[in-house]
Amino acid sequence: MKKSLMALAVLLLVGVGVGAKVLLWPADDIGPPATPNSLSQAQLVARGAYLARAGDCMACHTTRGGVPYAGGRALATPFGNVISPNITPDKDTGIGTWSADDFWRAMHNGKSKDGRLLYPAFPYTNYTKVRREDSDALYAYFQSVPPQRQANLPHTLRFPYNQQIALAAWRALYFKPAVHQDEPARSVEWNRGAYLVQGLGHCSACHSSRTTLGGSEEGLSGGLIPMLGWYAPSLTSNAEAGLGDWDTEHIVALLHTGISPRATVFGPMAEVVRQSLQHLEVTDVRAMAVYLKSLPDTQPPVKAAPRDTSEAATRQLAQGAKLYETHCASCHQADGKGVPPGYPPLAGNRALLTASPVNAIRIVLNGGFAPGTAGNPRPYGMPPYGPVLNDGEVAAVVSHLRASWGNNAPAVTALEVNKYRSVPLE
Repeated sequence: MKKSLMALAVLLLVGVGVGAKVLLWPADDIGPPATPNSLSQAQLVARGAYLARAGDCMACHTTRGGVPYAGGRALATPFGNVISPNITPDKDTGIGTWSADDFWRAMHNGKSKDGRLLYPAFPYTNYTKVRREDSDALYAYFQSVPPQRQANLPHTLRFPYNQQIALAAWRALYFKPAVHQDEPARSVEWNRGAYLVQGLGHCSACHSSRTTLGGSEEGLSGGLIPMLGWYAPSLTSNAEAGLGDWDTEHIVALLHTGISPRATVFGPMAEVVRQSLQHLEVTDVRAMAVYLKSLPDTQPPVKAAPRDTSEAATRQLAQGAKLYETHCASCHQADGKGVPPGYPPLAGNRALLTASPVNAIRIVLNGGFAPGTAGNPRPYGMPPYGPVLNDGEVAAVVSHLRASWGNNAPAVTALEVNKYRSVPLE
């Protein structure tokens, strides 16, 4: 609490100092003019549709069962809910009166047509890297979708986070507009992957830790996704989800289909693969794989914790082993090697070895479901054991998984399990 109050005080002080300056709408806020484009209008719209898939725009701007891009989805944050806006071309409630310059301002500078600062639940901190020609293609696409008259709902953020002056201060601390620049020493493929991962893919929105005020830390070093209760593992640590020792084709398979010989995606990442990545061209997915594989392992290796040999720990592991034999071994095998890709291996599985056991707990409680994709049309699923096992039993089986077949991660408590039993699935 003390840390949060101090951070809030800093936010307000910075807001007083820089808020007025940031809130101004300078003449050069629009940035470079729309670039001449040799594409026909139909080609430009098609290009924009593809880029909208790459950015997974529909995931936030469409309610379940709602009209595509008509907004209204509540995005939960630690500061309250941000409600996604209508981005169909309706002239009264959508962006039908916006110009390409207005759209670019939102993407690149995080400002609405009227100059209001946008909340970073819309990840303009990543989208700022998108080049103007791609922004124009996205604009052309969104202007082509059927207009839907659907009024935007107000955000439900707590004071002072609902104040533009506080948002101005946040931007001064955590946001600097900057279009992606290629690295000349790198290949065209690598640069394309970096552009997609850092920009439209907005991978750091999940795969990085957050400050008390919600600012994203540098890099892709992993972090707990606020409000969702899932841990997005580090992409720069080979002890977590770092891909430095993976075959490139295995990375491509995982991103494009949701399954690979080494791992399967679950949780929020399954939604990303289903709604976004599977629809990308293989060349783009491979470019992302090349970039991700190249990221240096910047985190020191995790030291193995000394094994707890107490009577209680031994009893918990014995209980977990018995539960595993009853509920899990028929699919994942007695030796934990599984039958990939349908039944992922558990021996050496990095999802089980992270310092935070949340993902393993969530999968045992709620089940594990790989995405249905063109490359995995009949996905295997793991049933939820939350209704069958109590908190202590879930803790026992997860502890067994984290301590068997060469795995060496700390045990899990019933209290940790209970913490996530009632967390919503989305």
